[in-house]
Amino acid sequence: MNITAGPEHEGLRLDRFLADAIPGLSRARIQQLIKDGQVTLGGKTVRASQSVRAGEEIAVSVPEAVEPAAKPEPIPLDILYEDEDLLVVNKPAGLVVHPAPGHADGTLVNALLYHVRDLSGIGGERRPGIVHRLDRGTSGLMIVAKNDAAHEELARQFQDREIEKEYIALVWGMVQAGRRIDLPIGRDPVHRQKMSARPPRPAQGGPSEVEGRARRARTAVTRIMRAIGFKGLSLVRVAIHSGRTHQIRVHLSAIGHPVVGDPLYGGVHRRLAGDLRALAKLDRPFLHAARLAFVHPRDQRRLEFTAPLPDDLEAVLEGVRPVDIEPEDLRV
Repeated sequence: MNITAGPEHEGLRLDRFLADAIPGLSRARIQQLIKDGQVTLGGKTVRASQSVRAGEEIAVSVPEAVEPAAKPEPIPLDILYEDEDLLVVNKPAGLVVHPAPGHADGTLVNALLYHVRDLSGIGGERRPGIVHRLDRGTSGLMIVAKNDAAHEELARQFQDREIEKEYIALVWGMVQAGRRIDLPIGRDPVHRQKMSARPPRPAQGGPSEVEGRARRARTAVTRIMRAIGFKGLSLVRVAIHSGRTHQIRVHLSAIGHPVVGDPLYGGVHRRLAGDLRALAKLDRPFLHAARLAFVHPRDQRRLEFTAPLPDDLEAVLEGVRPVDIEPEDLRV
């Protein structure tokens, strides 16, 4: 494949530019390809550290990786809907979506291979049928494609922002309803396991590396379900108009309202008042994919699904819920 650098990429390190430009390839993988002579500029090999110039066309050859196939496992699944093209599952917190280093089995994919025949192969043997994902600690709704045509159409709907995704989150502080967060998200240059919505200042007047790799993202707080004022908490509904890694967690943290229970983005408080001790029971971020709406890839029916808060999150709410709250205030 050939990748052309634009004016906004001027001055970036080559390995960082390519890692951002080619989805699915990490910076470490890019560096190895460069060492192996698989990356060239004008027919000549390159260095990972050299600077990119606008208009340059870099040729990248990626050998096909042979991945071991995931194996079926009898893991229970909460399947809300299924037909010949797709299924909708309610993923529990703690379940990794697809096999990865450190999680070779026990994933949603392993469960799907056991319960569903002939999953779409577009995602490869490690990600069959997976059109989008949820973080390991996030519970809620996911669509899975069962054939290639459905996979391609659902992926298009995600790409074109046609699929409606709404989450419920408990956050620190009092959030204003209607708040929109338009901040690009990229890999944090210091803490590589984190994402960042606050790029550092450019060095020597040029574009920062994070800015060069960041991708546009938009999050909206659509509704305040309950403002627990005297405890400094807000139960909110959040809609995302893009699907970046850790997007909701990063964006809410960036505006000073991290998701309760999120250790990566400042949502865990070591000292809790007596009336907040229920929060200590959380072993994951208080984040749940509660609503999903999309158009069926075969017959264009509009489908909409909701999933109530799981028991662990309901138990936390019970522990901090004011006496005047009504059950209907928490309906999905």
